[in-house]
Amino acid sequence: MSTRTSAAPAASPESRPAQGVAFGLTAYVMWGCFPLFFALFNGVPAFEILIHRILWSCLFLAGLVTLLGRWVPIREALAHPRELGRVLGCALLIAFNWGLYIYSVETRQVLQASLGYFMTPLVNVALGMLVLRETMHRLQAVAVGLAAAAILIQLVMLGQLPWISLALAFSFGTYGLLRKQVPLDGLSGLFVETLLLLPLGLLALGWLVQVDLSHFLGDRRTTLLLVASGVITALPLLAFAGAARRLRLATLGFLMYINPSIQFLIALAVFGEPLSAVELGTFALIWTGLALYSWSAWQGRAKTAARA
Repeated sequence: MSTRTSAAPAASPESRPAQGVAFGLTAYVMWGCFPLFFALFNGVPAFEILIHRILWSCLFLAGLVTLLGRWVPIREALAHPRELGRVLGCALLIAFNWGLYIYSVETRQVLQASLGYFMTPLVNVALGMLVLRETMHRLQAVAVGLAAAAILIQLVMLGQLPWISLALAFSFGTYGLLRKQVPLDGLSGLFVETLLLLPLGLLALGWLVQVDLSHFLGDRRTTLLLVASGVITALPLLAFAGAARRLRLATLGFLMYINPSIQFLIALAVFGEPLSAVELGTFALIWTGLALYSWSAWQGRAKTAARA
């Protein structure tokens, strides 16, 4: 007599959307709260924080890669140094983005930083059209036009360009453009990027020590914060990877706006940054553009699903 035991199949990652939302919320809330962390570095210049963010991110990611057994794609990438040009480009862009973001927190210009990350999806659309010759839908064109109008209004009414917003948006948008052409997952890609930046980071740290400008080991609090900067760089990335495996892109795109929204609120409520009527108007134009962009993306995916 035989007894058959039927076991329920293990749930695939895609069948757990609730976990995906939890991972996504964790990632974007952590990214949104970054200003609170970088504001703790009293008297440490953005350049030095960036150096340690690169160094400790690299070491922490190396441990994660070892723990997760993900060395194979990294070895394959490093075995072809001639093909690492795009990865190096990604590394330099993300380092510039990190450094400028830290500078925006140090100088209490978090509103500009949040505007930059609100603008990033629209910059991605514009870069896709200009560089990849992608077709821009009507609503997407209107959305990009509203963003351009917002920048023009700031230039005319305030007499200055929101250069931090533009630099953050275009550096991260260009990073995403290059990153699409790199066959590495998020964790492996970020590790290789920080690995390529490691020699520059070590040289810069050596120079700071030689000229007696280094804050590392100066006091316990600052030292721990500098080390922690690498850890907090990697943790939201891991959460985001978990969300990306479990959620549709449309859901991820909606959650993406949590990050700059939290930064916007922190800038106003915690740092007390002034928000003029002109700046509020430009934010309103960007938000309207994002709404149109999201609606256009949702319609496009709905039509694709209907055809399938």
